[in-house]
Amino acid sequence: MFWDKISTLYDLFENVYNHKVFAGTGKKVAEFIDSTDEVLECACGTGAITVCIAEKCRKLIATDFASGMLRQAVKKCRKYRNVSFKRADITNLKFRNIRFDKVVAGNVIHLLPNPEMALAELDRVVKPGGKIIIPTYINKSKTSADLGIKFIELLGADFKKQFDLESYKTFFEEVGYDNVKYHIVNGRMPCAIAVIEK
Repeated sequence: MFWDKISTLYDLFENVYNHKVFAGTGKKVAEFIDSTDEVLECACGTGAITVCIAEKCRKLIATDFASGMLRQAVKKCRKYRNVSFKRADITNLKFRNIRFDKVVAGNVIHLLPNPEMALAELDRVVKPGGKIIIPTYINKSKTSADLGIKFIELLGADFKKQFDLESYKTFFEEVGYDNVKYHIVNGRMPCAIAVIEK
């Protein structure tokens, strides 16, 4: 699997290519997390957002489909006692309904053939009054972001969608979410954080 193969180099690439956004996204996501929250993070990758959530929440379950990415995240988060890790498929979560106060899925929507299935699962496991937080790189533009995307695709990544801010908003509208707020982390390849109030 591509993400297992690049897991040990992923942070290096992100920090060289897009450090401001890579570091800033987790900090911005953490602003929506409260100290009493039980949080589910899907597609945690190497734990860049995980470490920021862990500092704020009561309990965090961080998941990813790629075992290599999970191993990197475990190393990065070993000092946190409120975090557990689990391999999981975002489109078929093995958690009960309305369990979590907040659900986070970072930089994964554009990789999924059926992102609507993932959204349905995130919606299912979050409590009424909770939040679904979905940061996604917005790179559908004629900028230096194109070079980064092309490089990652050459290595074997399979991007199913690419968004700019308007098409990202349209995506959520088309799947029935009209109560979404958007927050942008600017940098070489910006990240749009969609926050859905349940």
